[in-house]
Amino acid sequence: MADAFTAGVKPGGLTNSTEIRLLLCYLIKTTGPVTRETLEGALLQEELVNYFEFVNALSELEHQNLVTVQDKGYKITEKGASVADTLSYDLPRSVRESAILAVIRLQSWSHRAAQNHAAVEHDANGYRVVCVIKDQDQPESFRLELAMPDSLTAEEVKNRFIARGSQIYMSLLEALTQPLSDNDRPPDAAL
Repeated sequence: MADAFTAGVKPGGLTNSTEIRLLLCYLIKTTGPVTRETLEGALLQEELVNYFEFVNALSELEHQNLVTVQDKGYKITEKGASVADTLSYDLPRSVRESAILAVIRLQSWSHRAAQNHAAVEHDANGYRVVCVIKDQDQPESFRLELAMPDSLTAEEVKNRFIARGSQIYMSLLEALTQPLSDNDRPPDAAL
C-alpha cells in the first residue's frame, strides 16, 4: 500500500525529495520561465512525482534561492542553473525526457489556447461550441459557432479547435478566396 508521499507515482518515478528538486531545477532551466501550473500538470500527469512532494520541493527551491518567481512563472537563478548542470544527469534519462516532453506539450497547448479560444455553451436548443481566434491587434479576427448534439462531442470539437484553430482558419480562408470554377459561379440571371 502506497503512503501519502508516494501515492500517484508510477514505478520509475521520483520519491526522493532531493531528486524531485533536481528535476525541478532541470525543468525550469530547460523550459523556463514556466508556471507552477505547467510544472504541476506535467509531472503529475506523467506520474513522476507525488503532489505533496512536488509542492514541498518547489517551496524549497524558492527558499534556497535556486529559482525565482516572476510574472511568467519560475525562472532559474545562477545558483540553480549550476545545480541543474552539475547534478541533473544523476536522474534517470527516461524521467528527464518524459518530464521535458510533458512540460513542452502543456506550454504548447497553453500557447494555442491563448490564441484559439473555444467554449462550450448549453442552452435550451442544445450545445454550441463558440470558436474564436484572437490576434494581438484585434479582440476577434475569426468567430465560428457550431451546434453539437451532445456535451461529449462539443468538448471534443472545442479541444480540436484549440489544437488546430489556425489550420482551420487558413483552410476556410483559402476555400473562400479561391476563384470559383464555372460550375460554382452563379448564373448571370441569379445576380
